[in-house]
Amino acid sequence: MRATSGDDVVIVPTGTANVASVGAAFRRLGVEPRDAATPDDVEAAARVVLPGVGAFGSAMGAIDAAGMRDALRDRVDADRATLAVCVGMQLLGESSTESPGVAGLGALPAAVSGFPAGVRVPQLGWNQVEPAAGSRYLSPGWAYFANSFRYEAPPAGWAIAVAGHGGPFVAALERGSVLAVQFHPELSGGWGTGVLSRWLELTA
Repeated sequence: MRATSGDDVVIVPTGTANVASVGAAFRRLGVEPRDAATPDDVEAAARVVLPGVGAFGSAMGAIDAAGMRDALRDRVDADRATLAVCVGMQLLGESSTESPGVAGLGALPAAVSGFPAGVRVPQLGWNQVEPAAGSRYLSPGWAYFANSFRYEAPPAGWAIAVAGHGGPFVAALERGSVLAVQFHPELSGGWGTGVLSRWLELTA
């Protein structure tokens, strides 16, 4: 198992993820991330980032092909420093109507579903995020979203932030050192940079 430093950030390559822009966001904060190559990398890292752009099923297929399912689930279950972004957040759940029959990581007792009929999808652009009082990582602000699916209701035991698109939906969840966001902090200007900075600082 590789020894790590407190600044260690490992990015899980899901095959659909915008790894380059996520990595660039951390480099702007003075942290040089590296890609996870093995389940041991996920287990040993001080911090893990699970990004995603694209389809739920394809991303889970890449995780399973790399043998990282259990290592990721164990991190989240133990509240170890993990940041899940966009589809990465959706992968924490049990399933998604986007990819019927594909099991998610199951770290969240919730399923991902589409927006209501008649609502424009994908949601592309800026939307206001309203975190619950006492949020560790989030402040009220505007974030960039690119999604056709979402968690409609929060699972028990997680602090929630909400946004609205065809009604309220889960914009972010946090518990311990785990932060899961439906938006893209790396594309959300100074506000998004602040989210990443606080997560780095508070999980040091």
